[in-house]
Amino acid sequence: MEYQNIIFSTKDNIAWIRFNRPDKLNAMNAQLLGELEKAIIECEGNDEVTVIILTGNEKAFMAGADIGPLAKGDVSTGYGVADSTMKVQERLADLPKPTIAAISGFALGGGLEIALCCDFRLAAENAVFGLPEITLGIIPGGGGTQRLPRLVGLGPATEMLMLGITIKANRALSIGLVKEIVALDQLEAKAEELAKQLAKVPACAMRACKTAMRAGLNTGLKEGLNIEKIAFSMLFGTLDQKEGMAAFMEKRNPKFLGK
Repeated sequence: MEYQNIIFSTKDNIAWIRFNRPDKLNAMNAQLLGELEKAIIECEGNDEVTVIILTGNEKAFMAGADIGPLAKGDVSTGYGVADSTMKVQERLADLPKPTIAAISGFALGGGLEIALCCDFRLAAENAVFGLPEITLGIIPGGGGTQRLPRLVGLGPATEMLMLGITIKANRALSIGLVKEIVALDQLEAKAEELAKQLAKVPACAMRACKTAMRAGLNTGLKEGLNIEKIAFSMLFGTLDQKEGMAAFMEKRNPKFLGK
């Protein structure tokens, strides 16, 4: 598959996935979704890639889904769209490498849902967030009703989901939806700076940390603690654990191998 709706590139162990439908404010369609899945698979299989950044353009990260093809759909259409979307988004959420959403302009509907699948969200000053599906007579179909309340709490999520309102960057920061607000012309540089910090973290520990957190969210505290216990124990079988602790004892910088 050729990339036509995204621009995919790698540099210095960082993969960039840039949504590229500028005439549609990067709105999601089946082709873009398929290309996103392909890019995620490439990142999964490339050991040189340690961090993934998703972004759009100045006007839009992604302004939801292409409504035209959905307007005359029936129940099976709706189910198919939700099913295919969730499969790709789950793959992104479960990616064992850290992910960053660098957001400028609109992040609405499916665009916000993709950002919610990432580990970190950075917002430019012009960023606008929302899940306005209810104003179209539907609800989010890519995880928005589930991920947003878990991230920002029931109160703010209820307001966004039931009223279909949009919020600006300052409000997004105050409810914990984004990590930081940066100037538009500094957004990608700030995302790259964060990516380079994450790339220094030992890969085995990073995978274990992300897996434990994600798996723990889907279970009770007791089960989550057991997941953490197992992940913690398994890391003692890695070279990075030996190197990290030896470097600490010897008061030197560690040289992690990702093994």
